[in-house]
Amino acid sequence: MVDGSMIECVWRGRAQLGEGPLWCPARGEAGQLLFVDILKGMLHVHDAARGETRGWSLDEACCWLAPRDDGDGFIAALASRLVHLRLDEDGPYIVNAWTTPDEPAGNRFNDAAVDDRGRLWFGSMSETGEPGQGSLYCLDAEGLRCVDRGYAVANGPAVSPDGRTLYHSDTAAGVVYAFDLSAAGELSGKREHLHFSGTQGYPDGMTCDAEGGLWIAHWGGGRVSRFLPDGALDETLILPASRVTSCAFGGPELDQLFITTAAFEREQEALAGALFRVAPGVRGLASPAFVASRWAA
Repeated sequence: MVDGSMIECVWRGRAQLGEGPLWCPARGEAGQLLFVDILKGMLHVHDAARGETRGWSLDEACCWLAPRDDGDGFIAALASRLVHLRLDEDGPYIVNAWTTPDEPAGNRFNDAAVDDRGRLWFGSMSETGEPGQGSLYCLDAEGLRCVDRGYAVANGPAVSPDGRTLYHSDTAAGVVYAFDLSAAGELSGKREHLHFSGTQGYPDGMTCDAEGGLWIAHWGGGRVSRFLPDGALDETLILPASRVTSCAFGGPELDQLFITTAAFEREQEALAGALFRVAPGVRGLASPAFVASRWAA
């Protein structure tokens, strides 16, 4: 267990639902971390070199962003649609919209990852946590397809360093699943990889490090844990906020783990909703870019 004194609070804001941390090495002097506040409809940028965080309001809640391979901004999921989004010194703006999945009323998108071949994986969820309403999608050269259904709160996903395993969770069920991921982008062998219970809280956002460790944020558990590929618990980071939402590696050497949290219904916690950073002793993986060049948006 890492000493809590090693975990630094780098932004003391109170994001109601901080999510979607994304390290952008080409932005700023030494890279910037982008993250969102879904409930407030905010996009934040933390400048690592200056130690400053800026935020902008959006017309619609943003759930995640992923870089485009052409360098022209991001593909982003708003609550109801996928968009091409750019971000300059004046803030974010939408260029145009993408084809969007037909989701049940009351659903929104939730969490995404890009694999090493530029495919985008993302999930959806019921705003009320209704079981079975969420799905897992893939957007690639073949188009947009639903690859799995039956989630209450689809979360993650994360891809192993060798690109052969996709991790994805149903937060409400407390289960992290593992899939075999083929070079062609097909999923098979769905299995229960981890099951959270008791004081562990619920599995939320996750990321893999360069050694294959899976780092998972514990919603309601006040921690981030590292699990080995066989599912064994390897490391635990205890945070001064109970609703830990997601994590991403960043910094010039990708040796810093940034952690988002939520202040929703946690008024008594002084650092709920803050952004944290820790050097966990392993390096992360650079965020692959979505192959947007195949698309008109």
